[in-house]
Amino acid sequence: MISYRNRETVAIAAALIILLIAAVFCLSSCGSSGKQDAQSSQDDRIPIKVLILPKFQEGYADDTISGDFPGEGQYYLQNFMKEADRYKIEGGYEGSDLLVKDGIAYCVIGMTKVNAALTTTAILNDERFDFSDTYILSVGCAGSARDTTVMGDVFLITAAVDYDIGHHADSREMENPDREGWFHDKDYDDTSYVLMDPELMDKVYALIKDVPVKTTKQTRRYMSKAFDGAKWATRDPKVLRGTTVTADNYWKGEYGHRNALLIVDTYPCPDPYVTTEMEDIAVASAVQRQGMLDHLIILRTSVNMDVFAGETTPESLWDPENSNYSADQGVSETADIFPTSMKNIFDVSKTIIQAIQNGDL
Repeated sequence: MISYRNRETVAIAAALIILLIAAVFCLSSCGSSGKQDAQSSQDDRIPIKVLILPKFQEGYADDTISGDFPGEGQYYLQNFMKEADRYKIEGGYEGSDLLVKDGIAYCVIGMTKVNAALTTTAILNDERFDFSDTYILSVGCAGSARDTTVMGDVFLITAAVDYDIGHHADSREMENPDREGWFHDKDYDDTSYVLMDPELMDKVYALIKDVPVKTTKQTRRYMSKAFDGAKWATRDPKVLRGTTVTADNYWKGEYGHRNALLIVDTYPCPDPYVTTEMEDIAVASAVQRQGMLDHLIILRTSVNMDVFAGETTPESLWDPENSNYSADQGVSETADIFPTSMKNIFDVSKTIIQAIQNGDL
């Protein structure tokens, strides 16, 4: 016979066992619920097939914008984003929403490396969207290299390098003022250039190399006059591959041109220097950090040259107190090519977007 004391001990033990079983069951249920919630959250994410990233657009994310002088995003807004859903991106470019429609997303990420890197990162880290199978299409205008390019060209960027990393000196302070004013510093090579995925670049270029692109009569006259009728300057525009040089300043001129050539030649870039702009190394670095470099496509189109040409001078272009800018007189560095170049890059982009939608990339 069990004593009263022993019966009390047994009862306590049984109660403890019951409580333990209940706790285990609760933990199991809570864990299962947590997993289900996480899975549900994953399933609720909006899948994005193409993410289009222009740098500037008057009105930013306004899909009703129109006019004769489009920004970098106008044709994408008009053709893909009408009545699109809008999402505010925390940490994104102020005033610019992410627009989403039919698996295509669009967002103005801002000019300069800082804006481009921060906005791109903020978008790709937004848990409302599924970017696991997304192609990122970074688009914009650029200056382009004298001797090899013309305004109106569209470029598939196969490498991006940072103009500002390393050491720069003013030629007036150098022992040899005729040499390039950039000095390589290999300690920064892990961040000074990004090479695009070569297999993807080959596939994309095969798709777009024959897309027709246009110029204007005024641009032809400007290029011929500015560069003394040189054969390279008077050819028709076309789609090319090349390396871009990203700077935090809008540089221009012979010394900058020579620096760009030297920088590209210093790094293991697969294609020659073709453009200079203010964002691409930042976008590429941000995408690389996300492990998505094999899905990044960068397109640029030329709207001016990287050297002063014709009647242009630094003062005529940039000094508000001395400007004698006049597009009618052919003094403007962009002549009248900008709207045409924006249409050119859109036509090339559209070919890529359609290939992505059809599963051909």
